[in-house]
Amino acid sequence: MAMVSRRTVLAAAGGLVAVAAAGCSTNGSGTGGGDSGGSTTVKVTMANHVWTENVKKAIPDFEKASGLKIEITQLAEDQLSDQYNVKLNAGTSEIDVMMYRPLQEGRLFAQNKYLADLTSKAKGDSAWDLSDFQPAPIAATTYQGKVVGVPIITEREVLYYRKDLLQKAGLSIPKTLDELQAAAKAIKASNPDVAGFVARTGKSPAVTQFSSFLYSMGGDWVDSSGKAAVNSDAAKKAYALYGSLIKNYGPANVSTDMSWPDAMAIFTQGKAAFYTEADSLYKNATDPAKSKVADTVGFAVFPAGPAGSKPYNIPSWALGVNDASKNQANAWKFILWATGKDQTMAQQKGGIPGARSSVWAAAEGTSTYPKDLAEAIAASTKGGVDHDRPVVAQVVKAREAVGQPIVDSIKGSDVNASVETAAKAFQAVLDSDKK
Repeated sequence: MAMVSRRTVLAAAGGLVAVAAAGCSTNGSGTGGGDSGGSTTVKVTMANHVWTENVKKAIPDFEKASGLKIEITQLAEDQLSDQYNVKLNAGTSEIDVMMYRPLQEGRLFAQNKYLADLTSKAKGDSAWDLSDFQPAPIAATTYQGKVVGVPIITEREVLYYRKDLLQKAGLSIPKTLDELQAAAKAIKASNPDVAGFVARTGKSPAVTQFSSFLYSMGGDWVDSSGKAAVNSDAAKKAYALYGSLIKNYGPANVSTDMSWPDAMAIFTQGKAAFYTEADSLYKNATDPAKSKVADTVGFAVFPAGPAGSKPYNIPSWALGVNDASKNQANAWKFILWATGKDQTMAQQKGGIPGARSSVWAAAEGTSTYPKDLAEAIAASTKGGVDHDRPVVAQVVKAREAVGQPIVDSIKGSDVNASVETAAKAFQAVLDSDKK
């Protein structure tokens, strides 16, 4: 099954799909029918995603084992967000389980008490094994010390590169950001029609991929006191480096409005040597039907900066329980099954990167991934950062603020001035977040 972006895996109709299905054999999920007087029908709201399609196929087995009926509402991402905004704000009990994006709306949902506290449940089932989940994704689904969600899909930023171009130039795989810059410069100089480097350039889309540069340079969006830190020395260097790579060694006449499909297209058409991007998109580069360079693509861990190699390691999607649900016990049974070791392995083999350490440690869990990508992912999970954007309730405003210096750096504008403006705008978002 081809891996597709979490943002673009939208069903053809893109609308509401009501599906009646039910549960499957459990791996430490303690299924056993509706308990505590709750309804035996569990209402689950999901996004249109490959993960959803995979789990729907297995749900009938869960029904037989549990005695529960799973009623699914499936929506395109924008529609999903709209429905959550309306229904959760109204205190609806019509949703039991919800598939949500921890880094996009997780903080808002937690602050508004839309997500039930799952801590005792998560820590109380040794067979399900909370400790098997990677620390960074679990940290992203934890709020004020409480587990409020369970990660189902993860991703990290890795280095995509052209093996043939490196071999031709006599270059080794860059292990540091300085080496990446030098290699991009060398390839650009010797291959006028090939960019040394490409990545996202759009103000908001680039934020997530810029984040690994920021962390590896020793910075973060906020400092230890919670104040905006996008104007720190480390952040200034990160913005300058990211902009320089694209401005000096990127595609000719590069747009400053590229999201991942645009940058990926440049790379897969053979027009760039290096590309930093989410590992979850790798099949776009290795599928011969989509990529002209499928046979020459290599993967490596994100290059190290002064602070080391610090790519993000985040859950792009998670499952949570609606705090207003009157069927929380059975909702948790569904989550236990859907995030158990068996289902996580099945999804992993289907091309959905899981959050459990065990699936990456098992040979069958990495058998469908390129060997060098699996190794890069394994290395990235050890020191990965649990966020790829500012962790705030007003994520859209925050991304707009901190993303502007990326664009300004690519254009060759004054980065120092830009980050000061960004810091003020971002601090306003942080201040508003506390109200």
